[in-house]
Amino acid sequence: MEKLYGNAVVGQSGGPTAAINATLSGVIRGALAGVEKGIIGKVYGMRNGIEGLCEERLVDLGKIFTSEQRFLDLEHTPAAALGSCRKKLPNPKDNPLAFEFIIDIFKKYDIRYFFYIGGNDSMDTVMKLSEYVESIDYDMRVIGVPKTIDNDLAGTDHTPGFGSAAKYIATSVKEIICDCAVYTTKAVTITEIMGRDAGWLTASAGLARLSGGQGPDYIYLPERDFDMDSFFSDIRTALKAHPNVVIAVSEGVKFANGQYVCENMPGKADAFGHKQLSGTGTSLAAAVRAEVGCKTRAVEFNTSQRCAAHIASKTDIKESVAIGKKAVEYAIKGVSGHVMVYIRSKTGYKITIDSVPAVDVANKVRHVPDEFITPSGNNVTEKCLEYLRPLIEGEVKYRHEAGLPVHFKI
Repeated sequence: MEKLYGNAVVGQSGGPTAAINATLSGVIRGALAGVEKGIIGKVYGMRNGIEGLCEERLVDLGKIFTSEQRFLDLEHTPAAALGSCRKKLPNPKDNPLAFEFIIDIFKKYDIRYFFYIGGNDSMDTVMKLSEYVESIDYDMRVIGVPKTIDNDLAGTDHTPGFGSAAKYIATSVKEIICDCAVYTTKAVTITEIMGRDAGWLTASAGLARLSGGQGPDYIYLPERDFDMDSFFSDIRTALKAHPNVVIAVSEGVKFANGQYVCENMPGKADAFGHKQLSGTGTSLAAAVRAEVGCKTRAVEFNTSQRCAAHIASKTDIKESVAIGKKAVEYAIKGVSGHVMVYIRSKTGYKITIDSVPAVDVANKVRHVPDEFITPSGNNVTEKCLEYLRPLIEGEVKYRHEAGLPVHFKI
């Protein structure tokens, strides 16, 4: 493959995570190494993803990242430092003009390397853009770099951002269990955790039992149909054992007919047609109160589970930087139209980084496998916890100012 000379651009898309900026740091580090080698000219950042690119809201990252400390501060900053978007590109065959417009911007800024950090929908953008680029006479490399706390991307062992979110969830659930245990009054606390179609995040609540031996009484995932009668039966069984019942439930749990438990709660759909889910915990708490007659409480983790950088996983941050750097290495070598992935060794915990075609990742959902869910469908297995445990290990050290963490702003 001949060397390709030109500028690079990187953007972030979709929901933020505590590690998405670590991946951004990795991409910038890799791209600036390409600058030193004389392969890449400038390294641009697109504000608010592909949406900002179309509006030519670019920033010269080479002028900003002039010291190691700036990289480190970025790596420990939550959310998307470049801003995000949820813009869906049309099918290139249906609307080639949208892509011609983007290519004109690439030509204007001599962009030959495009890196997009995002989840499932972002890989749809990578797939469509790379397919269009291949159909025209413009040489460039398009690479998708994964991120999502949902851990539901196909082709990879896990996703950057998931380990930190899982660590926060397991820790928070463990703390909630401690709090609930101080009273003898019968009560049910329901923690609602993110997860539309895949229950990876909710499954991570089970990690609480690795430290102290006590986790949630029950864990309900979208991978299993939710049944109210079975749910009430579970509650009554747990209340016979102890007065303080704690439950973890995915926001996306559905009944056998396909209806979300929170279906009657108000909500709108995003650009990709995904309904905004919330209120599952509140709905179930109200149902338990009416049916069982005990005190109930709903705890919705909401945004906290994706931005809790103060309790990030060291493993997650380290791997996120590495996959960003590797994405640039692969692009310089000639790889395009691919998504970077983690591959776990079969013995022990060791990760290698590779890539797979974007078409094998985009618009696909990786579910929690059957062997990770108990036969009763209301908890996770030890095998699941064995898979999850390495992803949350290690504590991150970051700078403080006035007793608070220092965050970096681009």
